[in-house]
Amino acid sequence: MARTPSNMLALGTKAPHFELLDTVSNTLLSLEQVTGKKGTVIMFICNHCPFVIHVNPMISKLAKVYEPLGIGFVAISSNDVDNYPQDAPDLMKIKAKEEDYSFPYLYDETQEVAQAYDAACTPDFYLFDENELLIYRGQLDNSRPGNGIPLTGTDLKNAMDALLVGKEIDPDQKPSLGCNIKWKQA
Repeated sequence: MARTPSNMLALGTKAPHFELLDTVSNTLLSLEQVTGKKGTVIMFICNHCPFVIHVNPMISKLAKVYEPLGIGFVAISSNDVDNYPQDAPDLMKIKAKEEDYSFPYLYDETQEVAQAYDAACTPDFYLFDENELLIYRGQLDNSRPGNGIPLTGTDLKNAMDALLVGKEIDPDQKPSLGCNIKWKQA
């Protein structure tokens, strides 16, 4: 399995606009429709990546805790489904139900959204404040498949906690690590 780190989009970047198909509700959703009152977590994930499979229980749990506190959650899959059919929209809908996602799972068919966010891997996490400015990007925590470190969500959790109480978030952030996004070949 490839070990690709986040590109680490510059802090302070305005969240790029999108309107994508939510594979769960089969409707188009925009950035404005998924943002939370206090902030928004945007995750680039996919169905088949072992790194995503590893963190799925924690992202589902964190969403259920933080959504009622005003933080919106949304997941986006940008993988090339011609070469990776296990990431197709109909299977995304099944995965969202299996993992008990409380958030939309969007399909980025053109891969333009992943490019706009400079996403590199799955999972890749971004936290934007109430003004849609990037305040955290990087890893969920130090746990990886097979490394024996418990899955806690500490890094993202600490950033969300700081956001909710108006505390500054440490700009020294560790990149996420996972499978590379499966880009379409030109």
